[in-house]
Amino acid sequence: MTLTRRTTSWDKLFQAAEGQAGLFTAEQAERAGLYRQLLRRYVEHGRVRRLRRGIYRVVHFPTTEHEALTELWLWTGRVGVLSHETALSLYDLSDVLPRRVHVTVPTNWRQRRLRIPTGLVLHYAALGRSERGWVGPVPVTTPERTLMDCVRDHVAPDLVAQAIAQAGERGLVSGARLAEIQRMAPESDG
Repeated sequence: MTLTRRTTSWDKLFQAAEGQAGLFTAEQAERAGLYRQLLRRYVEHGRVRRLRRGIYRVVHFPTTEHEALTELWLWTGRVGVLSHETALSLYDLSDVLPRRVHVTVPTNWRQRRLRIPTGLVLHYAALGRSERGWVGPVPVTTPERTLMDCVRDHVAPDLVAQAIAQAGERGLVSGARLAEIQRMAPESDG
């Protein structure tokens, strides 16, 4: 006789958190069947840690290098996409060391009155599915879109030139598109 294990609300929540660097939202907890009182009890007993309003971390989940980025992505309600200098850094294109996290959110977010977390820069655009990719647990603009955003939003020309060269060397963007982006980019001093 084979025993089948019943999937608990904790199991369902852990599955959601597993793909998000051990983080989850209150909404995901509720969908998994963990109601507010139980979630509060998990926080009180140290099974879960509250990171910010509506965002939590499974305490015993191994830490990852993208945890802080995942937290900010979850803050956007999972609609934001890491972009600009942050995307350059995730793709290891150029020597960029972003001081703030750049996220592109849908254009209708312009009307929202938000308390934006410290260290976060929002950009507004309607991104197509083909302009998005993933690096670990976080969505990120594709290398091509990232380069275009950096040119358009005047990221330091030397970093853009370096990123274009590296994207070409690694075959991340087609030669024709790179040439087009290069023509749009300002001349670098370096």
